[in-house]
Amino acid sequence: MEVLPLVALVAGSAAVAGLARRTPVPAPLLLVAVGLIAAYVPGLPSYTLDPHIVLPLLLPPLLHTAAVDSSYLDLRANARPIAMLSVGYVLFATLAVGWVAYMVVPGLTPPVALVLGAVIAPPDAVAATAIARKLGLPNRITTILQGESLVNDATAITAYKVALAAAVGTGVGWAGGIAEFLLASVGGVGVGLLLMVPIHQLRKRLKEPLLQNTLSLLIPFVAYAAAERVHASGVLAVVVVALYLGHR
Repeated sequence: MEVLPLVALVAGSAAVAGLARRTPVPAPLLLVAVGLIAAYVPGLPSYTLDPHIVLPLLLPPLLHTAAVDSSYLDLRANARPIAMLSVGYVLFATLAVGWVAYMVVPGLTPPVALVLGAVIAPPDAVAATAIARKLGLPNRITTILQGESLVNDATAITAYKVALAAAVGTGVGWAGGIAEFLLASVGGVGVGLLLMVPIHQLRKRLKEPLLQNTLSLLIPFVAYAAAERVHASGVLAVVVVALYLGHR
């Protein structure tokens, strides 16, 4: 991709986000609407994004920022509905979207339809929080939406992997899918618990601003990469570390 179109894309996105502050429309919704309209404008550059860089490079800092700003005490108080939504809702949405896609799109196989369902099932953490605050929803509802959106990616990514394996012919049974989900969730939380205290102690001992900023930038990527290294959920590892650091 050439530099100028990329700069134009970033500048245009920033301008739309800034404009959203002057309107009652939440920024994520306005960005999606403008993006859909721009996609049909003739002559605009065709932007492509390598899918392999989205999860390791874009998702960790977004989750980290949202989790640091969250209240650990409020999330703990609403742990039950958050857990039910982050697992039950995501699986329900995956099945519902997959069923609708299978019925509407001719020739679409059930595994491919479930892949589509798993991709679009989890709400985005940043968007959910921004919209909830813009609408002035009650604090408890906002907390539940925020907490659910922070951890639902672990469920969605696992569902995606299982559906994708079935779609390409290396299907995984229910037992394998459950085992993979348990490994991802328990392992991700475990990695986060192992990293959060050493990272916090290191932050306390660093006095040089440049080193402090560098560490803050690296934290979400280190947590994500460490969890993915052992086939656990990098999403949950990032969230656990960020919640601890934000609380401390």
